[in-house]
Amino acid sequence: MEDHLIIQLFLERSESAVLELARKYGGLCRSIARNILKNSEDAEECFNDTLLAVWNAIPPERPDKLQPYVCRIARNLSLKKYHSNTAQKRNRQYDVILEEIADCLDSGRSVEGEILARELAGELNAFLGTLNSRDRIIFVQRYWYCLSVSEIAENLHMTPNAARVCLHRTREKLKQYLKQAERGSL
Repeated sequence: MEDHLIIQLFLERSESAVLELARKYGGLCRSIARNILKNSEDAEECFNDTLLAVWNAIPPERPDKLQPYVCRIARNLSLKKYHSNTAQKRNRQYDVILEEIADCLDSGRSVEGEILARELAGELNAFLGTLNSRDRIIFVQRYWYCLSVSEIAENLHMTPNAARVCLHRTREKLKQYLKQAERGSL
C-alpha cells in the first residue's frame, strides 16, 4: 500500500492503518531495533511501541515521508530501551559504534539542547551530501541502522576490510568537515 494511503488511514483513525504499517515497515523497524538491542524480545517490544507511537502521533502530525518518520521513531525507542537496559552493563557492539562516531562529533561543541542538535543534524546531512553513493550507504548502514562491518560488507559485496577502511576515511572526512563548519568556512 502507498505511504500516503497509510497516512490517510491513520488520519481517519482506522485500525487497518496499524496493520498496513506493520506489513510494509515491520521488517525494517524490527531490524533497526535488533541491531541496536541485540535481543529479539526487546526488539519486538520496541516495534510494538513504535506502532503505538505512530498511532498516537498521526494525527495531529502528518509526515511528508512515512518510512524515515517510522524508522526514526523505532530507532529512538530502541536507543531509549538500550540505555535503560545498559544502565549497569555494556552492550559492546553498540558502544563500539558510538565510540567510532563520537570522535567525529566531539569537535569542541556542547551538544546540549535542541538548537545545537538540529544544527549538528543539518551539518551531518550536508556532509552526507558530499559523499559518493557507496560511502554514504556504508556510513548510514553503520551509524543509522547499526549494522556490523561484516553485514555492510556482505550487503555491498566487498571485503570487511574494505568496509572498515571506507568507514575510517569517512570519519576522517567528517572530522575535517565539522572543523571547517565550526570555522564558518563552508
